[in-house]
Amino acid sequence: MSNEKQPPNTVSDDRTTEFARLVVEGRLIAGPQVRDECARHLKELASLNIRQDIWWDLEAAQHAIGFFEEVLCLNGGRFEGEPFHLLPWQAFIVGRLFGWKDQDGWRRFRVVYVETAKGSGKSPLAAGIGLYGLVADYEERAEIYAAATKKDQAQILFRDAVAMVDQSPLLATRLVKSGAVGKEYNLAYHKTASFFRTVAADDGQSGPRPHIALLDEIHEHKTAGIVEMMRAGIKSREQPIIFMITNSGTDRLSVCWDYHDYAVKVASGVLKDDSFFGYVCCLDDTDDPFQDEECWYKANPSLSWGIPGLRYLREQVTQARGMPSKEATVKRLNFCQWVEADNPAISRDAWLATQDKEFDEQLLLGRRCWAGLDLSSTQDLTALVLIFEPTEDDPVWRVLPYFWLPENGLARKAEKDRVPYTYWQEHGYLFTTPGAAINKRHVLHTLSEITARYDLQGIGYDRWRAEDLLALVDDEGVSLPEIVPVGQGFQSMSPAVDEFESRLINEEMRHQGHPVLTWCAANAVYREDPSGNRKPDKRRSTGRIDGIVALIMATALTIGHEANDEGELDDFLSSPLRA
Repeated sequence: MSNEKQPPNTVSDDRTTEFARLVVEGRLIAGPQVRDECARHLKELASLNIRQDIWWDLEAAQHAIGFFEEVLCLNGGRFEGEPFHLLPWQAFIVGRLFGWKDQDGWRRFRVVYVETAKGSGKSPLAAGIGLYGLVADYEERAEIYAAATKKDQAQILFRDAVAMVDQSPLLATRLVKSGAVGKEYNLAYHKTASFFRTVAADDGQSGPRPHIALLDEIHEHKTAGIVEMMRAGIKSREQPIIFMITNSGTDRLSVCWDYHDYAVKVASGVLKDDSFFGYVCCLDDTDDPFQDEECWYKANPSLSWGIPGLRYLREQVTQARGMPSKEATVKRLNFCQWVEADNPAISRDAWLATQDKEFDEQLLLGRRCWAGLDLSSTQDLTALVLIFEPTEDDPVWRVLPYFWLPENGLARKAEKDRVPYTYWQEHGYLFTTPGAAINKRHVLHTLSEITARYDLQGIGYDRWRAEDLLALVDDEGVSLPEIVPVGQGFQSMSPAVDEFESRLINEEMRHQGHPVLTWCAANAVYREDPSGNRKPDKRRSTGRIDGIVALIMATALTIGHEANDEGELDDFLSSPLRA
């Protein structure tokens, strides 16, 4: 007997509106965006006597829902061959998508974005929508595409559609498959000269005119190319659908985040777009999925019906608690949380626990300290981080960071990177240097000022980036403490990573919540070699991590780790830090 929550037992001819009411009344658990989208549906129904540009066609909604439940069958595991009875959240999506019409009688929603946790049933839902568009939409020469960046990814959703055809007596006799068993590549509906096939960005195909385009795993799309290719082709169709499905992602500079953010804003009324429909399963800001199972239902809309199951989710949470490197993956895939990196190096809770914004920097005077300098080559972030040793009165390591970017184009860079560089610069968290590239002379002069102010013992640096700075030291006649090369390979960085992590977890270190350093901490990920040695990985991180790299180099000096490995050049040549 399943111990999942049982949803309210209600029967309604209008299952779309009934679901919306249950959610808005709090009788079905849902996250903030879904609550807003349900309220949007009810508000639009209430405004039909005023608005003339949209209308609710209940018969069309019922027809689409009926197609799933009377024509389609599921495939795989315990669902093999069972009729596709839509769960309430699925019926809400199908009904809302096919029931709302514009003033000309065509479907109003042309772009749909669906984001749920892994295993909720997005792919069969999308495949069913594709098959409906192929045979039940009365569209002549309909082109239905399962689209992705790679052919293999596109095939996953297409195989669901082929399996549904095989399971359905009504479709199996009407559709013609092309390709060997298990390698099908086309479904043809000759009555309307229509087809359903895959398309990928790497096909090099041009000119698709989709009636319905199904885009899978949008969070894996590195660019908006395939989305824009599909959208460019719908202009000749009267009621096309771009139907996107995805898990949550990591990259907030991606096309996936763009649509996620847009869906949230449209549902809440911040933006108005009658042609866009989003269903984003997400937690409320105060929810902690590792502490409260109640919020799991917000990210897993099928959980009340035993999919994917409480046992499975409990196993995922248990493993994530025991393996910090899995924490971000579980939060993203199972609880729809956008994390900053696939395997974050630094726990958010650990970072916040070591934050001390009220510390008086005057207490750093006379304390020995070491510095790590991560110098950019031209236009990227340069970071200098000092770490001060504990004292009897203050028995923790204290962190003090400095950051620079070129002054020219700062606003454009802020807009492009979607990072508040200008705000940080205005409030003293980020320094700028004249010109379009980092002015190393400015960095050098700050180092000189720091040397005069604090008891600086040494400066750790990446020798592959600092030749110009070292030459300037002689030219300017600046007096600095010992400048120590810190190798960026596994053997050099791993002991410092271990020491930094130990200080952080054991709360033996304090930082001041500096926003740029905190941003770097949120972005940071580690790369591990077969021996278990770790180092920061700039390539896999979703944003700049220079502040954490500098902090780890400074930490290396505090434990007397001065890298001078003979094999460092080979390590350098294969290192993602050179990206």
